[in-house]
Amino acid sequence: MFIDEVVLAGIGVVGLMFVFAGGIGYFIWKDSQNQK
Repeated sequence: MFIDEVVLAGIGVVGLMFVFAGGIGYFIWKDSQNQK
C-alpha cells in the first residue's frame, strides 16, 4: 500500500505542476494576444 500511496502522490504532484504551468502559459498567451 505504501508504494501505491507514493505513486498516487507523485502523479498528483506532476498533475498539479502541469496545471500550474498550463495556467501560467495560458495567462502569458492571453496577455500577448491582448497587446496586439
